Amino acid sequence: MTVLDLALLVVAGFFAGVVGFVTGLASIVSYPALLAVGLPPVAANVTNTVAMVGVGVGALTNSAREVVDTGPRVWWWTLYAALGGAVGAAVLLVAPPDSFEAIVPGFVALAALALLLQPRIRTLAGGRDLPRVFSVAVFVVAVYGGYFGAGAGVVFYALVLICTSEQIWRASILKSYLLGVANLVAAIGFAVFGPVHWGAAAAMAVGAFAGGYCGPPLVRRIPPNLLRVGVALAGFGLAVWLALR
Repeated sequence: MTVLDLALLVVAGFFAGVVGFVTGLASIVSYPALLAVGLPPVAANVTNTVAMVGVGVGALTNSAREVVDTGPRVWWWTLYAALGGAVGAAVLLVAPPDSFEAIVPGFVALAALALLLQPRIRTLAGGRDLPRVFSVAVFVVAVYGGYFGAGAGVVFYALVLICTSEQIWRASILKSYLLGVANLVAAIGFAVFGPVHWGAAAAMAVGAFAGGYCGPPLVRRIPPNLLRVGVALAGFGLAVWLALR
């Protein structure tokens, strides 16, 4: 891999970090960039998971207080996300590469639709929190995040807004945090058992850290409803891309 390739990955990592924090769609930038520099699909997938840990670390560095202020429940969510990330990594390493390809576009599209309908869904739920549903869903989405992850941030975003009373700003932080936990645990498994390209992962992680760090101040300036609708529309776009690729 050339110096130019590594520089490209740093830049791609930065934009993936920003996009990942704001919309939850980091992989739509990072994964194609890894393919573009010559990594085969499975190596690109596991390398991407390792590199995207940088987004969560960067975002957490700039928003740790908000995560802690969520209270004791966040530690249970952390556990469920970690367990899901471990299961997802194991599935990727032992299952056929196309195991989930048929359902992934529908999975992402459903989350995008839920985001669009979030105010109505919350009204139908009487504004109540749904802690048991959310806990199970965190584990399931973390499995997907550890396995492939494209659009997992959108799904986490939808879950936080629908199953809890958190506002959009805090939902952005929790989405990045929970996905970061799943990615970190999966990355540890890939580091031991997977074909990680460490040069590419390190270069992209540097950019991803910077992008994730810049994410929280940027989201503060975006009107909440505009952000919710924008993420939903981007999620639909990702679902179409995943279905056609």
